[in-house]
Amino acid sequence: MSQICSTPLAATEPAERITDHRNHSSVTEFILSGITELPELQLPLFFLFLGNYVVTVVGNLGMTVLIGLSSHLHTPTYYFLSSLSFIDLCQSTIITPRMLVNFVTEKNTISYPECMTQLYFFIVFAIVECHMLAMMAYDRYAAICNLLLYNVIMSYHICFGLTVGVYVLGIIRSTIHTGFMLKLFFFKTKVVNHYFCDLFPLLEPSSSSIYMNELLVLGLSTFNILTPALTIFASYIFIISRILHIRSTEGRSKAFSTCSSHISAVIIFYGSAAFMHLQPSNASSMDQGKMSSVFYTTVVSMLNLMIYSLRNKDVKFAPKKILESRVCS
Repeated sequence: MSQICSTPLAATEPAERITDHRNHSSVTEFILSGITELPELQLPLFFLFLGNYVVTVVGNLGMTVLIGLSSHLHTPTYYFLSSLSFIDLCQSTIITPRMLVNFVTEKNTISYPECMTQLYFFIVFAIVECHMLAMMAYDRYAAICNLLLYNVIMSYHICFGLTVGVYVLGIIRSTIHTGFMLKLFFFKTKVVNHYFCDLFPLLEPSSSSIYMNELLVLGLSTFNILTPALTIFASYIFIISRILHIRSTEGRSKAFSTCSSHISAVIIFYGSAAFMHLQPSNASSMDQGKMSSVFYTTVVSMLNLMIYSLRNKDVKFAPKKILESRVCS
């Protein structure tokens, strides 16, 4: 989730932003500064992120297909898990291929339409992932606290409607952000101090007033963060209260284990986002922001896969059950 989450509004606009448009250019491309300018690191980083991307794509695509083929995994919990895998797959694909190209090219340029397209879809899936994690928390609440009504509360039609709803929400909010970005003028230098087209790195080379853009980010991201966070927090307050009323140690352990993977995913997601945003706005923090962005855009997608596959017995044994059913038939 890039800086769509939170940032303080600029108190005043820099003087150069309010000058006339004589130094403005009709932008056709941006120059991305990349992760590092050290040439000796380009090739090692290329292979590192290539390996990460291959694992992310194969793993998340495999998870989605596996859940689709395994009849015993056709439950609301795994429906949301397959949706999360699809989001991680898309989020990684939006960022990583362009980053890999930049590692092996002399000049890291990206065309204006490609940049705006990357920004648009990055925001869409970042917002969708925020709310998808909240829906997964609500699913755990329904399974533990309202077990008898679980199939009614989390029916297929409700799950599908919730999923469509968060995608519509992501598309609307991303359209607003990108629409206001398209209105900006840029200096002729047009260097973006980042490795992909993110909101605030793109605002830096703008020669137009960015007050409205920052206001939108603050307003919309407050909703995008607070609403899912409060949903997750409230769900686990009720879950913990319910688990503490379970008398058997085995029952408590089983209830906690059903939530552990989701809790890990939430901590990683919001932890990386918090580290990315809760730092002062200066030159050194911009480089730190790149590193935390790398963690969110590339590493989190792979970690989610490992959390939900290695710690989940149903997922681990699903391939064996599929093969057995194929042999028996």
